[in-house]
Amino acid sequence: MIPMELPADLRLNALQLPGGSRWLQQFNNQCAAVLESWQLAADPAGGGPWFGQLAAVVPVRTPSGTPAVLKLAVPHDEALLESAALRLWDGRGAVTLLRTGEDPFVQLLERLDGDRSLLDVPLDETAAVWGPLVRQLHRSPEAAESWPAFETVAATAEQWSDSLPADWSALGEPFDRWLLECALEVCQVRGTVGRREARDVLVHTDLHYGNVLARMEPAGSFAAIDPKPMLGEAEFEVAPMLWNRIPDLHATDPETHLVRRCEDLCAAAQLRTETARQWSIVREVANALDYLQHGNSGHAQRSLWVASTLAGRTLPGLPPAHELQLP
Repeated sequence: MIPMELPADLRLNALQLPGGSRWLQQFNNQCAAVLESWQLAADPAGGGPWFGQLAAVVPVRTPSGTPAVLKLAVPHDEALLESAALRLWDGRGAVTLLRTGEDPFVQLLERLDGDRSLLDVPLDETAAVWGPLVRQLHRSPEAAESWPAFETVAATAEQWSDSLPADWSALGEPFDRWLLECALEVCQVRGTVGRREARDVLVHTDLHYGNVLARMEPAGSFAAIDPKPMLGEAEFEVAPMLWNRIPDLHATDPETHLVRRCEDLCAAAQLRTETARQWSIVREVANALDYLQHGNSGHAQRSLWVASTLAGRTLPGLPPAHELQLP
């Protein structure tokens, strides 16, 4: 196999992580070793390789000739339990995990169409694809099953109750207090302490348009990739579908269209719209503060537009929706 030159963005992202430099140095040797050990043949005709923010995906064929992909990810905490989640889904709504070894960041996966995602589906048709897929993914823990210790959404909300106001103050109160208070109220109501019911399921948490790829067969079917699995309320899943594809919202009234998108997605996935709206607000407030901490005001403006629009009072001073920076 010809050594691969990894793209600059992937290299830069890897260098931000502990062990990333070592992973870059060993990448081609590791790839060659796994191909030999698992008796895989590189498949240059398979349309790849593809590169994500923290992973490379190489088309291969198994010893039986089955098309597949070998995914090699930079070691990082968010991907540590990805294989565990894929095993639980077992191909229902998500890409099928064919094999993994001692290294949880090396996976042999079902080959999907890397050039066809939900980004290619007209916006108002995406809910009909996304909703049924989400219903397959949202599995509840059963007493007879042994589940890994997935991080919980409710515990994350408890952490946000402390970190969001601290970050907001440290950044010089960068947006109106009412929006911060709106997010904190969600954390208090839906966090571990405030909750009055438990409806926890396995949640992908990063189920945006680009992470839903077309399956080779049956025609017209899709599967989720790259989960960041957590255990929590299903409605936590909706937010990434709202902060992406903002340029596709109605030109004259994107605010109303965004709110309607939330409603349509929830209807298709049989989720509670108000709960999804609340989680989307707090997730985008958290995103905005994180972006500001890293000096990315453009992305922060997009998050603040989504959060405040869903809260019913789009913040003044933000760029028009269709001029917001893309994810």
